[in-house]
Amino acid sequence: MSLTALALNCTLKPSPADSSCDLLLKQTLAALQEQGAQGELLRVVDYNIKPGVTSDEGEGDDWPMIRQKMLAADILILGTPVWLGHPSSLCQRVLERLDALLSETDDQGRMLSYGKVAGVAVVGNEDGAHHIVAQVYQGLNDVGFTLPANSCTYWVGEAMGSTDFKDLPSTPEKVVQTTQVLAQNCVHLAGLLKQQQYPAQK
Repeated sequence: MSLTALALNCTLKPSPADSSCDLLLKQTLAALQEQGAQGELLRVVDYNIKPGVTSDEGEGDDWPMIRQKMLAADILILGTPVWLGHPSSLCQRVLERLDALLSETDDQGRMLSYGKVAGVAVVGNEDGAHHIVAQVYQGLNDVGFTLPANSCTYWVGEAMGSTDFKDLPSTPEKVVQTTQVLAQNCVHLAGLLKQQQYPAQK
């Protein structure tokens, strides 16, 4: 079965600046590929994502292109750095734009995101990974994505420290294992949902 994934990096650093979130998402996409899912990585800050809660906010809005890629994929991985204990502002903007899915349905009354799974990747050198995962999980679930078991991966450095994930000599084994579990479970559930979609909504 052919499966595809889209990873959205919500770093505040435009390309080609080094990004710890980019590194973790590339590792996640590599793990997904090992499980048979081909993926694409987009850095949100490189696009003009207008504020709003519709699927198209008019001239110059790049969200419709990203939305199209997202709806074509079976798996969405949303990655964000930790900023003051919260997701980045760009991650919040992505969630706000996904709000439009609440009113967009197929001919069976299902949200267009039904049958798609999602995972979350978080990096930072301060506490907050679990808090952010909880927030993003809830937002993704609200707009119709399915969250597999253990579908998050993260790394946080020493609180108030200066070491970034991208500066480590190697990725800690526990992070590697967690990323592999995320990939395995996302691919497994996406395959099941692709074979048997959720029932029609009455």
